[in-house]
Amino acid sequence: MILPVVQYGQAILRRPADRVRPGESDLTPLIDDMLETMTHHEGIGLAAPQIGRSIRLAVVDISNSSAEAAMWIEGEPVDSRDHMPMVLINPEIVPLDAMVEESEGCLSFPGIFGLVPRPKTIEVRTLQPDGSRLHFRCNELLARVIQHETDHLDGILYIDRMTPATLEPARADIEALHRKTTRSRIS
Repeated sequence: MILPVVQYGQAILRRPADRVRPGESDLTPLIDDMLETMTHHEGIGLAAPQIGRSIRLAVVDISNSSAEAAMWIEGEPVDSRDHMPMVLINPEIVPLDAMVEESEGCLSFPGIFGLVPRPKTIEVRTLQPDGSRLHFRCNELLARVIQHETDHLDGILYIDRMTPATLEPARADIEALHRKTTRSRIS
């Protein structure tokens, strides 16, 4: 089922999400809906707060992107596309590399893009839907998307990470979206 995507201006996007307790509930239907929603909107990542659920769950799928992304599990290189779509439950990330500025967008900010500095390489520890643990390193696009979605789980938005020079040209569009979203909640 395609779920509505929460737009900038709704409080849930600024609230740190609650940890998922393994075995607490079956997340499979929600994960399936999130993947369908992300694909429908042509996204490459979606966090649960973006569909109105304040839990530490995100999905990622970069398999249709031509951008570079390397991944290592237990120190061995693997093809990241073999691990797509990826489900992240209670993810924890550690930056491992220098910051790189790249353009980002967000399904909660339709049509608004800007340069965001993020570490090029990260280490990730996360749970999988079956309760198993996954520990890996990744870089480039995969690292960027995971950081973006993990930020959502912490109540941080990509606009918070933009430099002032990047944010300023987008400010009018961001403020217009905020007004539209808050006005529609009142109606």
